[in-house]
Amino acid sequence: MSSLHIKTHCNIDEASRSLLESAINKLDLSARAFNLVLKIARTIADLEGEPNILVDHVSEAIQYRNLDQGSQFR
Repeated sequence: MSSLHIKTHCNIDEASRSLLESAINKLDLSARAFNLVLKIARTIADLEGEPNILVDHVSEAIQYRNLDQGSQFR
C-alpha cells in the first residue's frame, strides 16, 4: 500500500491518532513504523467488517508491532 493509499484508506480519529503517537514516542518507532501500524489497523478493521479504523484496531496493531520488535513499553 503506497502512502497515497494509506492517506485514503487509513483515516483515524483524534483518539486513535493520539494513542498511536504516544506509542510511537514510547517505543521510539520511526515514521515508517507509524504507516505500518496504520496498515495493520486497517487490516484488523477489515477482518472485523468495520469500515472505519477504531481505537481498538490501533491498539491491537500496536501490540502486534511491539511483539514483532520484541520490546516492552518503557
